[in-house]
Amino acid sequence: MYWTKREILDGIFYQLKNGCNWQDLPKDLPPYSTVYWHYKQWRTQGVIEELMRVLHEQVREQVKKQPNGLH
Repeated sequence: MYWTKREILDGIFYQLKNGCNWQDLPKDLPPYSTVYWHYKQWRTQGVIEELMRVLHEQVREQVKKQPNGLH
C-alpha cells in the first residue's frame, strides 16, 4: 500500500507529541515500521529539523497577527 507523506508525518507527529512507542501508533496511521523508517531517513537528512524550523516560523508569524495583541 502507498502512504502519503502527510500520513507518514501524522505518524511521526503523533509519536513525538505523545512519546509512545513506535509500535503503539494508532492503527489508522501507517504501520510503525514505515513511519519509523521515514523518520530515521528524514532525521539523518535534516528534513525533520528544517520542517520544525519552518513550522515554528509560521506559528510565530500567526501569533504576531493576532488581533488580541498576543506576542
